[in-house]
Amino acid sequence: MEIMQPEIFAELNTATLHASLADASMESMNLLNQIADRYPEAISFAAGRPYEGFYDASQVHEYLQVFCDHLAGERRMTEAEIARTLFQYGETKGIIAGLIARSLEVDEGIEAVDGSVVVTVGCQEAMFLVLRALRADSSDAVLAPRPAYVGLTGAALLADLPVLPVHTGEHGMDLDDLLTQLHSARAAGRRVRACYVTPDFANPVGVSMELSERHRLLEIAEREDLLLLEDNAYGVFHTSAERPPTLKSLDRGRRVVYLGSFAKTGVPGARVGYVVADQRVTGDGGDGLLADELSKIKSMLTVNTSPIAQAVIGGKLLSHGYSMVEANRRETDVYRRNLRQVLTGLERRFADCPGVTWNEPTGGFFIVLSVPFTVTDAFLEHAARRYGVLFTPMHHFYGASAQCRQLRLSISTLTPERIEEGLDRLAAVITERLRANGGAAAHEAGAEDGAATPPSAPADPRPGGTR
Repeated sequence: MEIMQPEIFAELNTATLHASLADASMESMNLLNQIADRYPEAISFAAGRPYEGFYDASQVHEYLQVFCDHLAGERRMTEAEIARTLFQYGETKGIIAGLIARSLEVDEGIEAVDGSVVVTVGCQEAMFLVLRALRADSSDAVLAPRPAYVGLTGAALLADLPVLPVHTGEHGMDLDDLLTQLHSARAAGRRVRACYVTPDFANPVGVSMELSERHRLLEIAEREDLLLLEDNAYGVFHTSAERPPTLKSLDRGRRVVYLGSFAKTGVPGARVGYVVADQRVTGDGGDGLLADELSKIKSMLTVNTSPIAQAVIGGKLLSHGYSMVEANRRETDVYRRNLRQVLTGLERRFADCPGVTWNEPTGGFFIVLSVPFTVTDAFLEHAARRYGVLFTPMHHFYGASAQCRQLRLSISTLTPERIEEGLDRLAAVITERLRANGGAAAHEAGAEDGAATPPSAPADPRPGGTR
């Protein structure tokens, strides 16, 4: 009789895996997605996704055809060459880099030099490529606003590059604090390689930098020999016709590495982003651009960005005269309407509610609501389960272990009817909590609120101006 041996499976201890996996902030996106999946009927102010009301599957085929016609007409490609372009591995830097450069010139006045554009798998890969390239040894670090987009902090964790926080003020990054943090870091032996910044409608706070501050930031970068990593995912979505210039369009010293994405303006499912890295790199390896170095890393990470996905984006660019501003006229109108409706709705529901305030962005997707209690993931789960409404606790942008009395509302995906119903539900759960604070729940809230926000994050930083 054969004796069955117990099965023994391989096990790995977390202590033997990359240190980033033990960081609580790495769970942020998964946690929020899990709560959304558990309560699919909840009205969501959580996801920063683009509006879906104009989606049409036939557009994918139309954009592909437009791009193929472009290859045949402008590039003089044969049918076999066109097929090879779509089906085979493509250039590491991408097959639509030239179209992206043309789009940047049309929309932003950015003149991208030849070879400086690398097409990436979303903006997330672009961030990682840049951070990985800049991280040479353990003394290196990067500056970023606090609170910061979790994609940036996550990419920095994976690149083993510490993020040094800079305070966010009423109009974006506090440049006085930037200088303080930069000089302090250098005095401590840190080599600060770059500063990450989102001048327009920064995620999560929704604030924008004034023109004078943009010029001052560029002057600081020049004087302090600092690179700027400009992320411009939301710059198209201004409520006014006049859009302020990007840092890159004002940049005369090639201090700005420009990070872009078609996730909000193009086709999110295509996962196409890009980086403009025109900085000169010299040394034993030769003379070239930073983009050339990034393409080396990309060739070992994702090899190339899907040519079919690039073709869809390329077709959309060609169909709208290379302009993402033009391609998003309808969507911009929706976001403008939604932003106005949510701000008006907050005023109607919370104008006389002590301790409840919010900022008033002039575009983009996000509003920050401040409340007189700690907004935990448990509170989010309660809101989803009992009231059917979702939002994003702001502590995820300060670090998952932080405590914060704020929540982020995204206005991008909802219809007017869903906005009104969602705000009613949000008001109900906040009112419930405020009333409970007068009873037994106040003791629990007091325990939670003992350290309401991180030292550099005031309970109500009032970004962008509040009511």
